[in-house]
Amino acid sequence: MAIYKRVLLKLSGESLMGSNGYGISPDMLFHYANQIKGVAGEGVETAIVIGGGNIYRGLNASSSGIERVQGDYMGMLATAINGMALQSALESVGVFTRLISAIKMDQIAEPYIRRRAIRHLEKGRVVIFCGGTGSPYFTTDSAAALRANEINANVILKGTRVDGVYSADPEKDKNAVKFDQISFSEVISKGLNIMDMTAFTLCRENNLPIVVFNINDPDNLKNIVMGHKVGTLIK
Repeated sequence: MAIYKRVLLKLSGESLMGSNGYGISPDMLFHYANQIKGVAGEGVETAIVIGGGNIYRGLNASSSGIERVQGDYMGMLATAINGMALQSALESVGVFTRLISAIKMDQIAEPYIRRRAIRHLEKGRVVIFCGGTGSPYFTTDSAAALRANEINANVILKGTRVDGVYSADPEKDKNAVKFDQISFSEVISKGLNIMDMTAFTLCRENNLPIVVFNINDPDNLKNIVMGHKVGTLIK
């Protein structure tokens, strides 16, 4: 039996590239779609926030001569492209979805209305949030923290390419130690990079736990919601 009633899954846009250097890998799309289907099939109300870094990163705009605010809006549009792709993949495997955007684009997504988003979740639809927060200077991590709190999610599940939180970057330091559980205060005191500080503070102030895990393992997502110890729990 699932231990969470409602979760928010945070995926990076870069994760959709797979082995490609850019864009969207069909293999990765269906890798995620099947995992999400398994979680939704357990009756867990599932929301998703996905980044746009595989298409455009607003934070890198200054090096290309594009104004920061303009670049951030371009990044928000990239998240809508990824959201549409994930929506199509989910629906092709039989999952009912709703794509909800913080930026008004009526032809492709519903506008964000909190009560409507919650109602979709209650009806068993997977909700994909795109467009970030709708404002520049905020990352999709911040969007994930904001939406998770607004919809009263029980936890944020942050899918990464490593299997949890380490004392140092495990891809660079072979002596890095993994934490099975760690507090918000310890993450800050140790200077560990989990999310941007705006997102992390929002979770801390509202006592919203975060689970950091390896999304590339096809069993991890379902195992987490079923109560198995996977990744690192931050609370």
